[in-house]
Amino acid sequence: MSGHSKWHSIQKKKGLADTKRGQVFTKMAKAISIAVKTGGGPDPEFNFQLRVAIDSAKAANMPKDNIDRAIARGAGEGVDGKQIEEVIYEGFGPGGSAILIQCLTDNRNRSIADVRIAMNKNGGNLGGQGTVMWMFDLKGLIVMESDLTDELELSLIEAGAEDIQVEDSVIEVTTGPTDLKQVLDIISGDVEHASLSYVSKEAVALQENDSEHLEKLIGALDDLDDVDTVYTNVM
Repeated sequence: MSGHSKWHSIQKKKGLADTKRGQVFTKMAKAISIAVKTGGGPDPEFNFQLRVAIDSAKAANMPKDNIDRAIARGAGEGVDGKQIEEVIYEGFGPGGSAILIQCLTDNRNRSIADVRIAMNKNGGNLGGQGTVMWMFDLKGLIVMESDLTDELELSLIEAGAEDIQVEDSVIEVTTGPTDLKQVLDIISGDVEHASLSYVSKEAVALQENDSEHLEKLIGALDDLDDVDTVYTNVM
C-alpha cells in the first residue's frame, strides 16, 4: 500500500520551530512526565508510553539527567511541585482548515492565552471543545526505515496494522490506539517515531496562499513552550 504520508506532514509541522535544542528538551521532558503520570508509572518496562517517550528523547541526545528528572517529576517527586497535564485545544486555520493543538502544561490559563494570541495573530480562530475533534481519529503511528518485504507486511497486518504506506524507503504504519504496542513489538529494525497521533478522517487541500498562511500559523503555535504537537486535516 502506498499514498500520502501522514507522518511527513506531521513531522514537517512539528519541526517548523523546533530548532532550539533547549525548547526540544523542554517539550520532551513534559512528554516523559505525562507518560509517567498517565501511562502506568515510572518503569519503562511496564509503561509502554514512557518507553516510547524515553526512546524519542534519547534519539534527540537528551541528557540522562534530564530524562531522570522528568521521570521523577511525573512521579510527583519534582522539587517545584508543579504537575504537567495534557490539554487539547481546537480551532480553525486559514482556508477553513481544522486544527488540534496538543499542549503539555502546568498552567492552563497561560497555555490558552498564548494559543489564542498566536491563533488571532495568524489567521486562526480558537473554538470550543468538540469543534473539530470529530474530524480526527486517534491512531497509533509508527515510522521506520526498512524494506517492506511480503513477510514483514503480513506480520504487521496480523499484529493489527490498519494501513501501511511506503515513501522514500520510509515505512509508515497506522494502527488502532490499542494495537500500537503489539505492532511495535514485532518490529526489529530502527523505529524513527512511535506514538498515538490524531489523524484526519478526510484530508483536504488548500490554495497555495492559504497553505503558506497555515504553515506560518503552525510555526507560531509550535514555537510556544506549552505546545507539543499541532495536527491539521490538510494533506
